[in-house]
Amino acid sequence: MNRLKRKTSPKVIGGKVQRKNNWAVTPDYYNSDQPFPVIDRKRPGSGYRHLLKQKDIETFIGILPNWQELCRSLNAIVLAPGSSRIFGYHVPGVVHVCAWDKDLWIKLSPEGYEQERYFLEKLEVPCERRGKEVVCKFNDSTARAHQLLATLLHELGHHHDSITSKSQLRANRGETYAEEYAKKYTDEIWTRYLETFGF
Repeated sequence: MNRLKRKTSPKVIGGKVQRKNNWAVTPDYYNSDQPFPVIDRKRPGSGYRHLLKQKDIETFIGILPNWQELCRSLNAIVLAPGSSRIFGYHVPGVVHVCAWDKDLWIKLSPEGYEQERYFLEKLEVPCERRGKEVVCKFNDSTARAHQLLATLLHELGHHHDSITSKSQLRANRGETYAEEYAKKYTDEIWTRYLETFGF
């Protein structure tokens, strides 16, 4: 019986792997400008849940006084999978709000508590020190408010930092700028927030 000699891979020519025809990167909101911000909702991940709906984001941005300026170069707001380390994050053109722990109560270090103290007091979240941790007893309403006012506004602060910097590409002023941005706009829209979302 004669055996035919065949190539081990028809995609290899002269020892070099050949590119497929579709080698271009598929456009999405991370690598392509969008005509208006996309609101995307990813799976929350094991042990987490999304308290916010896309409709909540749409309603919230409707009460922001400077949205027309802020949405410049903003490609997406993403309801992202949960994380034990962060509430949200920013990459150029995209802000993320992480899913909340299924157990609404969260534990913070003393440093984390001090960072969140303004919002915890504003939202009247009962907090209890237990050893080296502070237990913050959120409910659905206060956790949702925290995600919108503390997290989303903070990440939008990073975005505002990047679009108003010299390069208009990087958020150069850091965490302090984003924290102050969130506090400033929370105070500014507080009454409208209560009228829109209740408490």
